[in-house]
Amino acid sequence: MVKMILSVAGSDRPGLTQALADMVYAAGGNWLESHLSRLGGKYVGSVLVELDDDGIAALHAALGNADLIGLQVALVTAGDAVEPGGGTLKIDLVGQDRPGIVREVTAVLARIGANIEDFDSRRENGSWSGERLFRASLRLGLPAGMASDAVRDALEAISGEIMVDFTID
Repeated sequence: MVKMILSVAGSDRPGLTQALADMVYAAGGNWLESHLSRLGGKYVGSVLVELDDDGIAALHAALGNADLIGLQVALVTAGDAVEPGGGTLKIDLVGQDRPGIVREVTAVLARIGANIEDFDSRRENGSWSGERLFRASLRLGLPAGMASDAVRDALEAISGEIMVDFTID
């Protein structure tokens, strides 16, 4: 069995997820997990599938028809899962939206060796002020021996500078 990742993008409309599921099923694949959403008015995401080695050609053939329904699909072999040596940590950020927030937060996390395993972000209007807020939820894989306090200290060092509040679970 081999695991493959499908990356998809196209004009959003009803039935696209079902069409992808049909293609995976037709190739004898099993849909394991996915992250699919509407982003910038487009249907985008990724799907992890598992199938027999001889099903890869069938999946390529099935995905060849994806452009007929308005999807661009890329297919790559999945890598081996690597568990973080120091466990995982969840962080929620909120602050006034401005350019550079993501760059500064991710630079700090990279500098301390934390791996971003999941990153969801959005902009929204503040409930009281109506100002644009930036919100993000991150799941991190920590290096062996790293405690959550090290992540907290690193983020606190820049939180006043970039005007964000964060909580760590």
